[in-house]
Amino acid sequence: MLRSEYKAEGGKLIKVQLSKEDNQITFIKITGDFFMHPEDLIEDLERSLIGCTIDEETIIERIKRFIEEREVALLGATPEDFAKCIVRAGGGGG
Repeated sequence: MLRSEYKAEGGKLIKVQLSKEDNQITFIKITGDFFMHPEDLIEDLERSLIGCTIDEETIIERIKRFIEEREVALLGATPEDFAKCIVRAGGGGG
């Protein structure tokens, strides 16, 4: 299991645990002290990232699309913050 932590500009912490195969996410768990409303959509976000290539721009676009389609309010972190943490967990610079 690969892990990373990232502190967003506002001071909120994002933690990622993931597994990958061929540079694609096969499992991901996102936790931290950021706010997402409705809260139960974090698991849907995680599911939406399965199969995603571990590439910062690709992940940013996937998260932005999820937020728009599901009308999610994200406070204390941005899609870019999540992507940086995910890429770091996956072995990239992020």
